[in-house]
Amino acid sequence: MILRQFLQSDPVAASYLFGCGGKSAAAVVDPVGDIAPYLRVAEATGMRIYVVDTHIHADHISVGRALAAASGAEYLLFEGAEAGFPFLHAKDGDVLELGNVMMAVMHTPGHTPEHISLLVTDRTRASEPWFVLTGHTLMVGDLGRTELATDAEAGARTLFSSVRRLKQLPDHVEVLPGAYSGSVCGRSLSGKPTSTIGFEKRFNKAFRIEDEGTFVATMVADIPPPPPDAARNRATNAGLVAAA
Repeated sequence: MILRQFLQSDPVAASYLFGCGGKSAAAVVDPVGDIAPYLRVAEATGMRIYVVDTHIHADHISVGRALAAASGAEYLLFEGAEAGFPFLHAKDGDVLELGNVMMAVMHTPGHTPEHISLLVTDRTRASEPWFVLTGHTLMVGDLGRTELATDAEAGARTLFSSVRRLKQLPDHVEVLPGAYSGSVCGRSLSGKPTSTIGFEKRFNKAFRIEDEGTFVATMVADIPPPPPDAARNRATNAGLVAAA
């Protein structure tokens, strides 16, 4: 297993490259900014890559398609994503094999309707999943806001179902989110960019709520202003308008 975490500060975001060094296959998830660092790691490890965006982002312009084009990789989004370009359609339950590493797709909407999480297993270590990349659904200390792509209350009710599904994962599964403290996509985020399902079930104030009504009320209270150009960023990332 090879895993690299790329922490960005402008915008605040986390992206990942992971896969199987022995079989030279990897995925790059939620790439941000300059594509050169991802290309360098892929070249240094001799890996062919897939490029995945967990969702159509509102806080920044994705470089997912640019990275895919530069590397000859396939670009993957959830099958329900409303995009104006061709992409590899990921369905809930799909498993992408990266050598000895398996990446299972979990549809976890709420932050956006097309959001996915990626449950990763390293078969050289165990047959059970090791970590989950949660994008902006579950982050360390809080959950993703629900009004950037849909009605806030409707998004919160959908997110509640996604949260229940993530809670069913074993407590030891590591959480690798797409953002950390300073991101506009969450409110009470920690500066520590990783956690576990078990720790978040105990100490994440939104993730630990069990009652749907209380959960929705919490998620729609005190919503901060939207990120600048949020709607345009989503439209650009979806290929529906040209990049500025």
